Amino acid sequence: MRAAFPGWKKAGPCRAASAAVRAGAAATLFACAMLASVRPAPAQAPPDQLPEARQPTYRVYVANESSDLVSRVAFTPGEGAVVEREIPVGIMPGDNDGAHGISVSPDGRYWYVTIAHGTPRGYLWKFHAGPDTLVARTRLGLFPATMGLTPDGQFLMAVNFNLHGDMVPSDVSVVYTPDMVEVTRIRTCMMPHGSRVRADGVKQYSACMHSERLVEIDIESFEVTRRFDVSPGTPGAVCSPTWVEPATGEGADRFVYVACNRNHEVLEVDTERWEVSRRFATGQAPYNLEVTADGARLIVTLKGEQAVAVFDLETGGELARIATSRPVTHGVVASPDGRYAFVSNESVGSVRGTLDVIDLAALEVVASIELQHQSGGIDFWSVTGADDRPGSRGTR
Repeated sequence: MRAAFPGWKKAGPCRAASAAVRAGAAATLFACAMLASVRPAPAQAPPDQLPEARQPTYRVYVANESSDLVSRVAFTPGEGAVVEREIPVGIMPGDNDGAHGISVSPDGRYWYVTIAHGTPRGYLWKFHAGPDTLVARTRLGLFPATMGLTPDGQFLMAVNFNLHGDMVPSDVSVVYTPDMVEVTRIRTCMMPHGSRVRADGVKQYSACMHSERLVEIDIESFEVTRRFDVSPGTPGAVCSPTWVEPATGEGADRFVYVACNRNHEVLEVDTERWEVSRRFATGQAPYNLEVTADGARLIVTLKGEQAVAVFDLETGGELARIATSRPVTHGVVASPDGRYAFVSNESVGSVRGTLDVIDLAALEVVASIELQHQSGGIDFWSVTGADDRPGSRGTR
């Protein structure tokens, strides 16, 4: 399918856009214009070396699935966390649409949210980050959930989780983000979840909760290239994988981590050897995963324990198990400087969810704030200095 964009991988996005126009894909002109305007942000001093008065502000977006609201939360060390804005995303007044997964574009300009429940299919919504105004939306498959973006921000790959009807194989929707057009769907497995794209932009991975598989998709061809059996191999034992997280740092583009929700462990899969290289015992119901930008730590949300486990990836040892503020601990994202982890907690019934901020040096919760109902999907947006306007992109 990506043959419609000839030479993309070797020639770079702008030259590929020109080639695509000659091939009849005029929509890709938007890709070149958007990428050409992106410039790296200036380097900042490490946050822990700044005077307290100049501590940076970290911002994340959190989807509240049972409120049809997305919360933008700002956290400043020493001052705590505040909800800066709540953005409505539902369109059905008589029912809950279900804001599920949320992802910020690599350049920080946009954020995307999957509206999972649908009528009957779900949607992907695109917003300008900061103003938080709607840009466009497009229809996907049945119950679109988590998503991954290519490093250039051109393609978004959302798993269609499919909680409707019989348990049958589902697919991954591929969306060309400049025009918000679904270009193809790739059939993978039963109940795919945890979509993530490798740092080099070559492969996408997702987990199959009811097929016991890790699935690899080649982003050049948009085809499934390999499947890996993650079942424990013990009679009666089930992995039920809920998340895939590619490694960073020295292990980038080689290792991926898979959360075995029902077998209470995380697998490290060597994608060169296509085998399990390590296993991390986690505790009850590991759900979402995050690897810090330096590749040093693995953070695991434990949905069944109301806790987060933090592992040292060099030694494989568990550094801490940190209690969260409310049950059904769901999503996690780390700040780019590796200083903090931001954790969403769904909570139960009519009790609102929360966001916890964990200091990854002290390994303790340093701030918590109540959000809306069933706080789940989460992604990091920006770090801004003390003199920047709230809502400006800053360093991401």
